[in-house]
Amino acid sequence: MISVAIAGAQGRMGGEVIRAVTAASDMEVVAQVDVKPLGPGWQGVGRPFTDLHEALEDTKPQVLVDFTIADAAFENALTALEFGVRPVIGTTGMRPDQLQRIGDKASEQRTGAFVAPNFALGVVLTMHFARIASRYFDSAEVIELHHDQKIDAPSGTGVWIAQNMANARGKPFRMNVPEKETLPGGRGAEYEGVRVHSVRLPGLVAHHEVLFGGEGQILTIRHDSMDRNSFMPGVLIAIHEVLGLDRLVVGLDNLLHLQ
Repeated sequence: MISVAIAGAQGRMGGEVIRAVTAASDMEVVAQVDVKPLGPGWQGVGRPFTDLHEALEDTKPQVLVDFTIADAAFENALTALEFGVRPVIGTTGMRPDQLQRIGDKASEQRTGAFVAPNFALGVVLTMHFARIASRYFDSAEVIELHHDQKIDAPSGTGVWIAQNMANARGKPFRMNVPEKETLPGGRGAEYEGVRVHSVRLPGLVAHHEVLFGGEGQILTIRHDSMDRNSFMPGVLIAIHEVLGLDRLVVGLDNLLHLQ
């Protein structure tokens, strides 16, 4: 059995991870960690903790799954690696310097670590297909739509898609002629010629759309996560795969061996 501790256990994603790990035949939740004391709704699996050091020392998990916030996830990852525990981080918004430090620590400890902007298999395939299309279209835009409680904009996944598109193309995308924004920010953010637009509304969960434009044609690649359980197959894959790593790996596509 793979022993798993979960940070951010009282969050919505934390609850989904608890249910997914509990339902898996080869995993068990040994610790639930949250800054707030866990109340009656802590689902009765594993032991509740408010201190990560204490949780790791007392329960000795093999993997820590973290869906908190970027700065907390960064510190939690370093703590986990110090204990020889493999972190699986699903929090977006981590800075490049934070990823570098996690990578350095993982290499120093020769312990696997994994970070993914998104765990939905469909999103990983959306990014994969968008990379292919980026070699054949000169103009593209990304729209990411999320629930109204999401803090960061654009989303980590939206930025990640745009970055991968630009890397696959090898040069900036072509943008339209100079324009005047009648409202500041009307054309969204921009990365290497890719406009990235953010939508925040109640009722949404997580949705990503990539639009490519060419002469007389539009190519649309879209993925919709209708429920947070859509991320769980990817989380379970990461828990399995991180056990075989001795370094930091970023992106679920690198675990799926997409070519």
